[in-house]
Amino acid sequence: MFNKLKTLFRTRTPPPRIVQARFDAAQTSKDNARHWAAADHLSADMEAAPEVRRTLRMRSRYEVANNSYAKGLVQMLANDTIGTGPRLQMLSGDEGFNDEVESEFMRWADAVRLSSKLRTMRMSRCQDGEAFAVLATNPKVRNPVKLDLMLIEADRVSGDLKWLEDDTSVDGISFDPWGNPVDYRVLKYHPGDVHYMPGDEAIHVPAEYMLHIFRQDRPGLHRGIPELTAALPLFAQLRRYNLAVLSAAEAAADFAAILYTDAPANGESDDVEPMDTIPLERNMMLTVPAGWKMGQLDPKQPAANHAEFVKIILSEIARCVVTTYGTLAGDFSGHNYASGRLDNQIYHKSILVDRSFWETEVLNRIFEVWFREYTLATMKNVLTERHLWFWDGAESVDPAKTATAQEKRLANNTTTLAAECAKEGRDYLSVLRQRAKEYKLMRQLGIPVAGKEKNIQPEPDDGSEPKEEMDE
Repeated sequence: MFNKLKTLFRTRTPPPRIVQARFDAAQTSKDNARHWAAADHLSADMEAAPEVRRTLRMRSRYEVANNSYAKGLVQMLANDTIGTGPRLQMLSGDEGFNDEVESEFMRWADAVRLSSKLRTMRMSRCQDGEAFAVLATNPKVRNPVKLDLMLIEADRVSGDLKWLEDDTSVDGISFDPWGNPVDYRVLKYHPGDVHYMPGDEAIHVPAEYMLHIFRQDRPGLHRGIPELTAALPLFAQLRRYNLAVLSAAEAAADFAAILYTDAPANGESDDVEPMDTIPLERNMMLTVPAGWKMGQLDPKQPAANHAEFVKIILSEIARCVVTTYGTLAGDFSGHNYASGRLDNQIYHKSILVDRSFWETEVLNRIFEVWFREYTLATMKNVLTERHLWFWDGAESVDPAKTATAQEKRLANNTTTLAAECAKEGRDYLSVLRQRAKEYKLMRQLGIPVAGKEKNIQPEPDDGSEPKEEMDE
């Protein structure tokens, strides 16, 4: 009996509730079905399949060749990222050795036109999505080190027709079990070249001597797509809109005057041949048929919002390369001093990040191979030393304020001369050595030095230090 009562009055545990969370963006309705129709669940490499990348490259190259904004954007990235070229600074304790290596590397860089090739690679990475360069021996290089960079278009790095059946390679690039590239299959000729024949033998380049540069937007992506991909439809829209506005304006300008009448059909007005044309001369007086009036066509173009539309489209295009309208269009007329500086700061931040990428993926690898060849050519047995890279500094919009801030940071010991010179793309050791030479020459000539030294006597003939008269 007790057990029956216990069973009857036992507190029943309610069943667990199933919480169903919803995301509006995950719902498919008749309103958004067409918008998300092209969304897929493909892998990174399948999404960027060879035929897809080929189409994107062709369209990107077409826009860059025919759209001045696209051409300027690609050249702007190359000029601002690479500039006049990176400069090497060695960090060993032997200053003589540092100067020798730095000088020899710069001579070799000039001989192989390193800066120009790096700019071309940056343009290819933006336009084609990726850039390739082979570290090869070129006997024609006018330098003891015969290392050279041989640039290759992305179309030439291609797999055979059975690349989908090979799970160890992705369109011409073979990988080891850990995902490291091992081999690059390079076609002898470009697929669009007149000498290319399907089935021709390809050249296999070891990964040690191949530089492959692209932006990996997804973890499983092994080949790059153009950085302009998201903006390609916008470029097309802008060109079509501008051409339509121009065509409408030209069509309206073709009509100097129009004869029209308010009279009804078959009304009291002289007969005039429809669509007839009358040649006009300058400074003449003209009579029109009875019942007819002369007027001009209202062009309606360009519309009042034409400039605003162009600005909005260019602003959206600029975001695909992390820049702003003012920088892309070269138009800061609508900016004040503060907004102009802010625009540049956003863009220069992305340039610093990109330069760090180039140092890691390109310059350090080039220097490693060059230094090995240099030690062999000079018969020196030296281990690879630590080094840094200097780039062109960004121009200041207010040099006076920049110099004042720099002076305060140095006085407060919150920075160093090396760091401040590096921001301007200069080596502080070279600056100090040059200043020392200038100070010495100024003392010899008796020229006052800025600062506390007001009057400096010429340097004595006996080699002793000149006497300096200090202000009280």
